[in-house]
Amino acid sequence: MLITLHDGSSVELPENSTAQDLAEHLKLTAPDKALAIIINDLPYDLNTPLSDGDTVRLLDFDDSQGKEIFWHTSAHVLAQAVVRLWPDAKPTIGPSIENGFYYDFANLTITDSDFKAIEKEMVKIINENPVPQREVICNKKEALKLFADNVYKRELIEDIDDAIELTGYRQGDFHDLCRGPHLPKIGKIKALKILKTSGAYWHGDSDNEMLTRIYGITFPDKKALKAYITMLEEAKKRDHKVLGPKLGLFSLHEEAPGMPIIHPKGLRVWDKLIGFMRELHDKSGYVEIKTPILMTKELWETSGHWFHYKENMYTTSIEKRDFAIKPMNCPGCMLYYKAALHSYREFPLRIAEFGNVHRNEASGAISGLLRVRSFHQDDAHVFLEYKDLEDEILNILDLADKIYTAFGLSYSLELSTRPEKNTIGTDEEWELSTQGLYNAIEKCGKEYQVNEGDGAFYGPKIDLHISDAIGRRWQCGTIQVDMSLPEKFDLTFTASDGSRKRPVLIHRALFGSIERFFGVIIEHFAGRFPLWLSPHHVRIVAVADRHVPYAKECADAIQAAGFICDVDDSHDSVSKKIRQAQLEQINYIMTIGDKEVENTTIALRTRNNIVVGEVPLCDFIENISKEKDERTLTSHYEEK
Repeated sequence: MLITLHDGSSVELPENSTAQDLAEHLKLTAPDKALAIIINDLPYDLNTPLSDGDTVRLLDFDDSQGKEIFWHTSAHVLAQAVVRLWPDAKPTIGPSIENGFYYDFANLTITDSDFKAIEKEMVKIINENPVPQREVICNKKEALKLFADNVYKRELIEDIDDAIELTGYRQGDFHDLCRGPHLPKIGKIKALKILKTSGAYWHGDSDNEMLTRIYGITFPDKKALKAYITMLEEAKKRDHKVLGPKLGLFSLHEEAPGMPIIHPKGLRVWDKLIGFMRELHDKSGYVEIKTPILMTKELWETSGHWFHYKENMYTTSIEKRDFAIKPMNCPGCMLYYKAALHSYREFPLRIAEFGNVHRNEASGAISGLLRVRSFHQDDAHVFLEYKDLEDEILNILDLADKIYTAFGLSYSLELSTRPEKNTIGTDEEWELSTQGLYNAIEKCGKEYQVNEGDGAFYGPKIDLHISDAIGRRWQCGTIQVDMSLPEKFDLTFTASDGSRKRPVLIHRALFGSIERFFGVIIEHFAGRFPLWLSPHHVRIVAVADRHVPYAKECADAIQAAGFICDVDDSHDSVSKKIRQAQLEQINYIMTIGDKEVENTTIALRTRNNIVVGEVPLCDFIENISKEKDERTLTSHYEEK
């Protein structure tokens, strides 16, 4: 039989061959290779038989779906180890997450001191190398019997639609309810680490029982685990929740949970972020609006948020009318669009808004600037015709490239296509939308992957994943085609033939959330912002009181050139003043003593303790002006 691989090539196999046979034929037997298989767009275990004409893709650890399967299988190993060590513990759910996995247990209390025992038992299971076996469960009644002693599994079973096939996986002495697929052998796991434990409410509801959550991570080789642990150690040094308050950028308060206060220094960085985006908007033909933060229930009913998102919205009543604080900027922009008649001649119509939105996130989900309840989105809504969709997506991708490149961030793209059911829009509209996004991604030449069926019910989308200085991935930007809101708000435009038609709508956010992006770049730069982004550019250290007048003359000249500069004329030692400036991550430190006063120069060093020496003030101002204007990521004086 003939099997077509993902790259278009073909492989001939004997009849009744399995995916495992294909992997062995292709010599993909290493621990990080052939973890599972996609057959005709659906995921399966490697013991699945193949059929003539199948199109397949073998998943490895470099593939996001491969990692997901690797880590979810590892979660089962964790659960198996825990139940062996604590037989009364009740496993609940154990998903893979962005980095690793967790498993929640009822009737279990552990501390960090138990991690070694859990790891040891997991290694023992891995050495046993059981083969995960998928089992089809006939019906709910049988499933309920299998998990009769676990009320959490029974609840999950009761909630499963009767039309969905019930399956479980057995590995050695452990059996769990699971859709799969799983690794072909547990022995593919070559390195593991239990990372932490925490409490977690069942279903995330504080009215439910508190469970014990155990986080872990595994890899197909020990070097990868070592690199990951090193990255975690580096990430601790870069933690924005520590650096932000330490550098005077922002603070978090129990009086306003999930709603950070941005401090003066932080606001300087904030304003530069928005100013940079506005500059790019102006060059790209965007106009900017500002919409109300509080709008009526009727608006949110029209948009659909009142019925599908109300539990995450902050609501109030004014003069016997219901209102909601906006969780999204989109409906306000729809009102703006409806305020005038529009023609195809205006298209693409690009409308931006830096809108403050509020979402009632669970308290346990809040994390620094990365997950908040009040945040600002760099939203834009683009109205256009289908014929211009591909070109406009290319324009947005080019804009994204300019943004991320300016911060030294690499990135990749993820295209999510039409879900199998419950979508709106015609087949033709979905085809045009998806093809437009796909063609644009192909033309832009960036790395991308396709998530089949993972789009929104109202249109396909592109997610942009950025990678920071230590290789961590962050999902920030989104480009989303929307076939829903133009219909719900009855939006129209005059087409070239004089008829009234519905516009195509693109939602676009490239920072995503300004708060989140701010947190990401604090960690990316480890608080050491490049000059164009920095909240404090220069500090002048006066050696003695007699040097203060000249130091202030220098400060005045630097400030006149548009830089933030102050003079440290305290009575601390010079070395202590310099060290303090470096701790504050001030880009340049000048020392003024007798020699500098006599020669009308400055003694210059960088925050990285690169000693430049004596330079003319005018040369320094010229060089840092160029550094700021060109938005370079490294110091002019450290490039030499």
